[in-house]
Amino acid sequence: MTPDELAHVRQRLEAFAVDVFAPLARSDQRAKGETYLRGLLLDGQRKSMQPMAERLGVDHQGLQQFVTTSTWDTDAVRVRLARKAVEAIDPVAWAVDDSGFPKDGTSSPGVARQYSGTLGKVANCQIGVSVHAVTDTASCPLGWRLFLPESWDTAKAGPAAVKAAKAKRRKTLKNAPRVTAPVGGQAGTGAEVDVAAVTEAVRARRNRCGMPEEEGHRPKWTLAVEMLDELAEHGLRPPVLVADAGYGDNSQFRAALDQRDIAYSVQLKGEALAHTSEAVPVTREWSGTGRCGRPPADTPVYTDEPVSLARHVAATGREAALTVTWREGSKGALSSQFVFLRVRPAGHRVPRSPEDGALPQRWLIAEWPDGEPEPVTYWLSSLPATTSPADLIRYAKIRWRIEHDYRELKTALGLDHFEGRSWQGWHRHVTLVTAAHLFLTLLRGDPKAAAPA
Repeated sequence: MTPDELAHVRQRLEAFAVDVFAPLARSDQRAKGETYLRGLLLDGQRKSMQPMAERLGVDHQGLQQFVTTSTWDTDAVRVRLARKAVEAIDPVAWAVDDSGFPKDGTSSPGVARQYSGTLGKVANCQIGVSVHAVTDTASCPLGWRLFLPESWDTAKAGPAAVKAAKAKRRKTLKNAPRVTAPVGGQAGTGAEVDVAAVTEAVRARRNRCGMPEEEGHRPKWTLAVEMLDELAEHGLRPPVLVADAGYGDNSQFRAALDQRDIAYSVQLKGEALAHTSEAVPVTREWSGTGRCGRPPADTPVYTDEPVSLARHVAATGREAALTVTWREGSKGALSSQFVFLRVRPAGHRVPRSPEDGALPQRWLIAEWPDGEPEPVTYWLSSLPATTSPADLIRYAKIRWRIEHDYRELKTALGLDHFEGRSWQGWHRHVTLVTAAHLFLTLLRGDPKAAAPA
């Protein structure tokens, strides 16, 4: 926003800040919260504290103290924001994803050389996992978690360093096979890692960041489920959960959603295995000559081997594809061709029916555009069997809104501009950026407000 645009909505922003910062006990904290929001909303190349303070004409140390050392409850503000977002947006679905935050150095919490889908490569970065309420026209984050690689976990950093050293040694030997071992001895294993020293170094940098003792390495999908559980404690549940293949490929993630009775539509790779919808498990009979003289387990099994989702779709054929339009884009209606099948996803982690041991039926959706030799995208959905093709595709495709959020959160509101090195500071910054994003979303939803596009 320009200074004039911000002045035009100043009263709205102040009322919004009074509402969302109501859990803050002190009036000076609430005032600084509103000031920080103004700094995030004002135009400017950097949204770190010093540049924001200069544009606002305030002392940047006051903002820094508010974000890094002041005592206020981030979780209470987040819950308040989530409730306001869900009420205002009335989401069609919630979307789960993660985004990379490029960083220099090794001191920012969670920073490491790791793959970021946002960056499309391995880079030195932090990764934040988020849950968003989405529709085709509006969306907003509901929660955040900072992903911690094993190198930030005191229990796992040492073993991870040993594993990395061994892998490096194997790569060296593969690339230089003619190198011989030293005379009178053996070549080093490449794994001479002082685990105790690594562990102590990790503990020291965790302490410098003020990282809670209970926080450690957990898979990204676990962080997403934790956020869903936390929001559910406050009466907020997704109508449908959508995610890309980074989450959808994980059967444990899908099982966690099933256990919570959360319907989903998730992308996954065509190599995932499934049985046909007609497949029926049978109880194995015992001939009396089984291994160790014991009868087989009485759990029913599928006698046929599961095949890949790609093979299921290929067997159905391109002629089964239906043309479906899911929304209006900037250049007209968006439509493509899709194959719809009912299958039973395989895997020992997939929950089975307690009555007959059957795997659950799910929708398999494959986008197979005209002119393509094979499908380009696959989804698995737990929506009811009666769901129409149009609705199935609407849910499958609605995940695009989360990319819209990340773009605005970063380019306009400085999501990845935080330069502090504290655990608490990172979480407070992303919470305040979420508040600024929700304020803009509310303005756009109000026809009387002159909000920037």
